[in-house]
Amino acid sequence: MRLLIVEDDAEAAAYLVKAFREAGHVADHAPDGLEGYAMAQGGGYDVLVVDRMLPRMDGLSVIRSLREQGETVPVLILSALAQVDDRVKGLRAGGDDYLPKPYAFSELLARVEVLSRRRGAPASEPTTYRVGDLLLDRLAHRVTRAGEEIVLQPREFRLLEYLMKHAGQVVTRTMLLENVWDYHFDPQTNVIDVHVSRLRAKIDKGFEHPMIHTIRGAGYMVRDTAR
Repeated sequence: MRLLIVEDDAEAAAYLVKAFREAGHVADHAPDGLEGYAMAQGGGYDVLVVDRMLPRMDGLSVIRSLREQGETVPVLILSALAQVDDRVKGLRAGGDDYLPKPYAFSELLARVEVLSRRRGAPASEPTTYRVGDLLLDRLAHRVTRAGEEIVLQPREFRLLEYLMKHAGQVVTRTMLLENVWDYHFDPQTNVIDVHVSRLRAKIDKGFEHPMIHTIRGAGYMVRDTAR
């Protein structure tokens, strides 16, 4: 998922961005309502997580304005205001869910995932990718090769998903940094090499034909070499 966290508490926002990214998702942050409103208009997000009390433009005003413009992205409201009337106001403003503070991140993650599933994947996005005997099921979050299940960490899953989405094409380091790690700059680390190496050990080890190939000087490619 691609998420936007609209939260003015810097410490809370940093925690949420880190936690969502560790869960395998892309998370952006807006520090106030006005910036969150601007980012949400053209950001292509799957779910917004919006704090109710925000500077420059409060959370409910952000949601109302987006709905008035026809924006249908699901919104989960976070708020210290937990009374029934407060929750009703949030939902009537256009929120899809309302989670009072304090909360457990596991519950927040589960609620966000439910909102994303309700919206459904875009028609252009397949729910499964297959290359030879390698199958990735996006909805079940499951990978198999020759019928044997392969357990991947969230970041490994996202890496393989992106490579399989572009099967037969060269995927550059920049493409991976921007779409899997959400870096819009090169941090000059070997993070990609390490993750590709780990993924290879799980996907290709023990099989006669490798699926993940290094294209020297260009990047990586997933292709079936059995044919």
